[in-house]
Amino acid sequence: MTGSESDGERLAELAKRRGFFFQASESYGGVAGFYVYGPQGASLKRNLEDAWRDRYVTREGHMEIDAPTVMPEAVFEASGHLDGFDDMIIECPECGESHRADHLVEDETGIEEAESLPIAEVEAIIAENDLVCPSCGAELADVPVSEFNLMFGTNIGPGSSAPGYLRPETAQGIFVEFPRLKEYARGKLPFGVAQIGEAYRNEISPRRALIRVREFTQAELEHFVDPETDEPPLHRVEDVELPLYSAADQEASAERSSAEQSSGDEPRDEEGGIEYLTVREAVDENVITSDWVAFYLGLSLGWYERIGVDMDRFRFRQHLPGELAHYASDCWDAEAELGGNWVEVTGFAYRSDYDLSKHAAHADDDFTVFRQYDEPISVERATVDPDMSYLGPEFGGAAADIAEELASLAAEDRSAFDGEEVVVEVDGEAYSIPVEKTGFAVREVTESGEHITPHVVEPSFGVGRLLYTVLDHAYREDEVDGEPRTYLELPAELAPTTVGVFPLMSKDGLDDAARDIAETLRAAGLTVAYDDSGAIGRRYRRQDEIGTPYCVTVDYESLEEDTVTLRDRDSTEQVRVPVADLPERIAALRAGAPFDEVTEG
Repeated sequence: MTGSESDGERLAELAKRRGFFFQASESYGGVAGFYVYGPQGASLKRNLEDAWRDRYVTREGHMEIDAPTVMPEAVFEASGHLDGFDDMIIECPECGESHRADHLVEDETGIEEAESLPIAEVEAIIAENDLVCPSCGAELADVPVSEFNLMFGTNIGPGSSAPGYLRPETAQGIFVEFPRLKEYARGKLPFGVAQIGEAYRNEISPRRALIRVREFTQAELEHFVDPETDEPPLHRVEDVELPLYSAADQEASAERSSAEQSSGDEPRDEEGGIEYLTVREAVDENVITSDWVAFYLGLSLGWYERIGVDMDRFRFRQHLPGELAHYASDCWDAEAELGGNWVEVTGFAYRSDYDLSKHAAHADDDFTVFRQYDEPISVERATVDPDMSYLGPEFGGAAADIAEELASLAAEDRSAFDGEEVVVEVDGEAYSIPVEKTGFAVREVTESGEHITPHVVEPSFGVGRLLYTVLDHAYREDEVDGEPRTYLELPAELAPTTVGVFPLMSKDGLDDAARDIAETLRAAGLTVAYDDSGAIGRRYRRQDEIGTPYCVTVDYESLEEDTVTLRDRDSTEQVRVPVADLPERIAALRAGAPFDEVTEG
């Protein structure tokens, strides 16, 4: 399927007609940004999630949790989402419609990643290019662009005394529970915690079906590591070749494009600046600055192929400096080409200790782990033992806070106690305390280890976008016996239905035999569609169109020889198979075995 608007329309029509996905609440006019996964879509989504769980949880030995989707306001104050989770919005002065300003710029000017630009620059681009409202055509020059927070707010319990928010990412449910989760890991780094669940963002202008919605499913892994001692097993993926579009290449491409436009030359036909490097080459050449991110890019490439992503329409793109999230020191997106546009389907970020440090500063719990030394060491530690009989009468209610500040200051800057008095600040007010009243001393102590705040590596997958990508990249049109055919070349393990079972005719016991076979295959754990309606060719086409990889036909020979016809979706090849062998052979095919090998003999 090529990347064109008509292809997107055909896919949307197929998705609605065959029950993959459709807009929610259509009986009430529909609500933008909310979609229902129909019978085929729900099954495909579940299989996709199972494939993700197999790769990133089971095979890597990580744990999985399921946290609430509503969390108290304090969580998002600590995480930074209340202050920094914004998109650029522009409101039409004529019709009142709101639009996402950076998307408007990208759609109408060809500028990529306008999200990374300052608001003032976006306003200037809108004015310079005479951009208009997509809804009514009104001019938008000189219309201010502002920030809009994407959080969905709510109240926890009656009244408004306990504000909360629907989570904009599943990650915070993992970070907040870290103090308990580390116990399940026996306090040993590294360990990973995964979660598949819903997240919510009040998008300004939802669009393109599942690509930009307000409720979506994320599959996220938070891998907690010791930044000084834990290294990824790069040897497992070092020879994997990655299609990389680095920040440097993006900037160079933008400069070339600008120069060509200024000179009036036609833009050159390039492959988007993609450079193919092995994981080892990318790390050694410092194209990917984080070894952990490089490891997960290498680990994930094979998984994308496994679920049916077209590798000719796929790349890893590094975030530009202006794009980096508030928590990320480096980030790469896995992007798929859809409808002529590159769309992010996964973000790979090195979040350092940002999240745990933020929650440690706001919450009343311990977000560190204990790093055991190989051998105990002797170190000098500065300590205080304040004279509270002096601090209490002298400073009243501030005495306890002053004592805490003295302890922190001693640990951070012992030279502050060199004079006769030391100054600390509590709630913006400075207090001067005689050093002799602080009990300051430097002592030699033996320590067996230290408490550290882990760093976090995060692969974050958008399940809906991946599902859309898989459908888009699987869409095929061909001819069979001179007739046009539409089919989805879905991997067998992802297909909503594994096998269709048909009686050639609904008489002479063929239908009873077909129903028995269908029940046997279901009992073997396979998803089965039974269909006895219409010509056999039409039944094949119906299953092809929803991606069913195999079909079984019961004919008169089946009653005599106890064999059936097994058909392959992609090649349309048909072979005779003993009925008794069907469950084992179809299970092998679903697991990835080639059709010709499994059906031999």
